Amino acid sequence: MRNRVARGFIALSTVLALMVSLPAPTATASTIHLGDGVCSMYANSNGFGAYCSAGQVSWGNNPPTWRQTLGGRPFIPCRDFPVPGGIELAEPPPGKEWVLRLTIVDYQLDTNDGGDDAHLERAIVPVSAEERRQCLPESYMDQFWTFFDEAYPDPVLLVKPTYTPRVNVPAYFALAPETSYVLKNYGSVESRNFANYKPGTRLTMRAMVTRLTVDPGDGTKPFDCLEGTLPIGSDGYEETQDPFHQASTCSHVYKRSSAKQPEGMYTVKLTIHWRVDYWRGPDRLQDWTKVGEADVHAVQRLPVQEVQAIGG
Repeated sequence: MRNRVARGFIALSTVLALMVSLPAPTATASTIHLGDGVCSMYANSNGFGAYCSAGQVSWGNNPPTWRQTLGGRPFIPCRDFPVPGGIELAEPPPGKEWVLRLTIVDYQLDTNDGGDDAHLERAIVPVSAEERRQCLPESYMDQFWTFFDEAYPDPVLLVKPTYTPRVNVPAYFALAPETSYVLKNYGSVESRNFANYKPGTRLTMRAMVTRLTVDPGDGTKPFDCLEGTLPIGSDGYEETQDPFHQASTCSHVYKRSSAKQPEGMYTVKLTIHWRVDYWRGPDRLQDWTKVGEADVHAVQRLPVQEVQAIGG
């Protein structure tokens, strides 16, 4: 059982390669008051979360703006990171090296959360030592990056009934349950950025995949797998039934093998539609309030074999 399940998991290791240079639209909810604190929530294609602070200190119920928090220091909107593994690049120009540069753009310093249009742009660029100094990771800037650093889980694609789809046999797609739902609590005793937590006050946020759009890569049109076809705790595929008699509609039939494709595999593109909600108050279930929606893009190389029987 362990081996069979393991073979069904396909880690999407090239997610960053597809997302490079694409802006991540931001959706935010209004700042909310929680006990004696203030929380600003965000949801974008990079992740979701809340920045909570004890807002009553010298500002009443109003958290400081980004400009006030800077206290006259310069806002440094960019940071450099190593280029993720698996991305092949040519030799950089002399005296330069490749980096993954993340930049906060379209921000408003006179807001307490960067504004509704603030988002990250990613680009792999060659930089010199002098250019790297333009994006020094000053510690006072860490607090601004908390709005962007809580990412969704790396998507894990399940393909059933076999690891390698077969020609003329339906291949079923789903996200692994643990990569399609996230729950976060703020204002708990353990929270490091919510000093004045009081019993009965807590902010809970969740993100869940509501739709998966699959471009199978064989020239046919993309198709949607709607909410309900990816139930939490299940991959939607009934092992006791053959692939021609499944309740799930998240499937595709390849008519040709991938033998003539680059590296013998189809390039499957995924658009993962996330919805972020929140509720606040005592530790009991309440109605969820929508924060926003965001799309995450991923790509997977998928071999398809010219075999009619399922087998193996």
